[in-house]
Amino acid sequence: MLKIFFKIAFRNITRHKGFSFITIAGLTLGLSVCLLIVAFVQDELKFDKFVKEGDLVYRIYNARTDNISTTHMASVPPRFATYIKEHFPEVETTNRILMASGKMFFDLGDKKGYEEKWLITEGNFFDIFPLEFLSGQAKNSLSEPNTIVVTESLAKKYFGSQNALNKVIKIDNENFTVKGVIENPPEHFHLNFDFLMSLESLHLPKERMESLSWQQFYTYIKLKPGANAELLERKFSDAIKKETHEIAAKSGSSYVPFLQPLKEVHLKSADFTFDNAKRGNLTYVKVLSFIALFVLVIACFNFVNLATASSLRRAREIGVRKVVGAERKQLVIQFTGESILISTISMVLSVMITLLFLPLLNSFTGKNISFNPLTHPELAILLIAAGVATGILAGIYPAIVLSGFKPIKVLKGMKLTDTGSNVSWLRQGLVIIQFALSAILIICTTIVYRQMNYLNEKDLGFNKEQVLFFPVRGDIESRIQEFKNELKRSPNIISVTAGYGLPGDQFAGDEVIVPGKEGDKQMPVSLFIADPDYIKTLGLKLIAGRDFSKDITSDVEDAFIINETAQREMGYETAEKALGKPLKWKKWEPDSIKPIKEGRIIGVVKDFHYKSLHEKVAASVLQIYPQETAKIAVKIRPAHLQQTISFIDDTWNKFSPDYPLDFKFLDENFEEMYQAEEKMSKLLLIFTALAIFVGCMGLFGLATYSAQQRTKEISIRKVLGATVQGVVLLLTKDFMKLILIALIIASPVALYFMNEWLENFVYRINISWWIIPFCAITALSIAFFTICFQAIKAAVANPVKNLRTE
Repeated sequence: MLKIFFKIAFRNITRHKGFSFITIAGLTLGLSVCLLIVAFVQDELKFDKFVKEGDLVYRIYNARTDNISTTHMASVPPRFATYIKEHFPEVETTNRILMASGKMFFDLGDKKGYEEKWLITEGNFFDIFPLEFLSGQAKNSLSEPNTIVVTESLAKKYFGSQNALNKVIKIDNENFTVKGVIENPPEHFHLNFDFLMSLESLHLPKERMESLSWQQFYTYIKLKPGANAELLERKFSDAIKKETHEIAAKSGSSYVPFLQPLKEVHLKSADFTFDNAKRGNLTYVKVLSFIALFVLVIACFNFVNLATASSLRRAREIGVRKVVGAERKQLVIQFTGESILISTISMVLSVMITLLFLPLLNSFTGKNISFNPLTHPELAILLIAAGVATGILAGIYPAIVLSGFKPIKVLKGMKLTDTGSNVSWLRQGLVIIQFALSAILIICTTIVYRQMNYLNEKDLGFNKEQVLFFPVRGDIESRIQEFKNELKRSPNIISVTAGYGLPGDQFAGDEVIVPGKEGDKQMPVSLFIADPDYIKTLGLKLIAGRDFSKDITSDVEDAFIINETAQREMGYETAEKALGKPLKWKKWEPDSIKPIKEGRIIGVVKDFHYKSLHEKVAASVLQIYPQETAKIAVKIRPAHLQQTISFIDDTWNKFSPDYPLDFKFLDENFEEMYQAEEKMSKLLLIFTALAIFVGCMGLFGLATYSAQQRTKEISIRKVLGATVQGVVLLLTKDFMKLILIALIIASPVALYFMNEWLENFVYRINISWWIIPFCAITALSIAFFTICFQAIKAAVANPVKNLRTE
């Protein structure tokens, strides 16, 4: 019996090659898209699952609330860790990681290089994240100054086959001892590093480590088994509110701590500021999952549509089989079996396509996703089960319809039609759903593309083009002005600035003191250490007052420049009214004579975006503070780029021969900020195109079937004088009605979800009125040209030939 079923199934597949190809190709594409997306989503869900007792580990984050909005900050004050450990016995241990960035220069004689993946952490790091030690011990490995723990790959890079344990290596001209070598951190670890440096190496003063306002630490806690995390969060938040009440009253902002489960750090931190984690985006994971479901549903609906549409051709076969004794149950099994066979063939082909395109997906996403059913039997079983389930779900209704034909009607020569029947209504409903899903994707893709275009073209308030920057190293810091003057000798260099803090790069979060009638008010700001060339080099726009001047020496001690947001938050109605007003700042390296810098506002610059456009521009203050010079930025002319870079490199080597020049262009940083959105935009475009293509394949098949069913009608109409245009309109109008209904359904759904997505951006487009008509015309055009091919073919056919065969 089984052999006969397979023989009949293969005969029907090969007899109707066109329909079989459309069905199998559509289902294969749908399953391939689904498998690729599922592989990506599963990879995203793997993060931090390797951590033993990871369900007891939490990260503390801050919710900063002011008069305007609430911002989630991954960084918190150092005092949080000691406070929660001292006052709450349910906490087993804590760990702090200091916020740091940039590259460290490793010097081991003949082996030198920059390393950019590193963390500064306390010695109990391994109590929370138990990574495997290849040499050395976790206990006390990072408890002393100038000690590091390196990964296996970094140890091999600098020490080769030698045991790196207890070896000394020079890092930024300071000796460090290797106290341990660990296995390379798992790929799905949210922290990314090649070495760990002990926090003790920085010799931070005790009062600094007890601060409740210095937001510079990533803090993790591990609870004791059975501890109630929600209750702890409430108690800890209430306690910190009391501790920081005075600070909040003075600054006008409150910082409330919350606990984030370790398993949520990767996917649920997309909107966090000052985060160093490998961050995914739960919204994008959900969007891709929905796209996978959309494409698979469209492919399955294609199958149902084509199977029910072509069912009339098998009416005689069904009639004969019923007359000779076939039961309806047997016919259902037969046709469901054919469906399972088709879905199994499609699944095998889709696995092959997935294996073929997975390297491209890995290259595009920067991941290392694995997918091999041959080496993972459980995956093979799952795929087989998915293929069978897809076949059953897609084929059960057509099987019931086919098996329900009355044999007497067929054997008497009566023609069967589904016009007005439940089958017809089902098919029309499925076409509407298919194109509603496709239309949703078209509208979403259009809006995402426009938002990404907006992000790339928005005026940032400064000029990021042709600006390269590099960290200060070696003797350059003590000869900074001499180095700048040497660079300016090149006619291809427009200007040079040195300081701390650049747009799109590292900057300081600090506080200033705003004197007022009711006393001094502490105000959190983004702080930029500048020099008289800073505004000119970056192209910031002064809207009131003046720039820092080399000729006014007092600017070093008493001059501040603020941005528009700071002007408003300080309470000044206009930029001009802010000029000359007093401002104070606690020096980072306070001297005994004047620990607080007291000065006046000399200028106001237009707001400039130094962070992602996901975040609102914050109050910013620029000042001169020569004691802190971390980066140099150089504005260059676009002509003779390589020649200019070579000149900068040669000049660098004269001043700092022990360190290679390590530069980067400023616009590269801003491109990196939107990589996730750019990739999502491209993936959405690709999968939308595939979804539309799969839907159009089904529409093409239905148009072919419709033209075949109406051959006699079309021929008679042509004999009676119908034009080609009239016949084409006749065959397309019913389909176009369905597409219009689909668009009416899809538009509000797509607009709702895209408005939700755009809420993630502080700076966003408005959804223009023309987007819906544009997408509607696009969808209708695609559908029309898909149907039109078969309609024109039927319209230009010779009616005499068709009527003779009829």
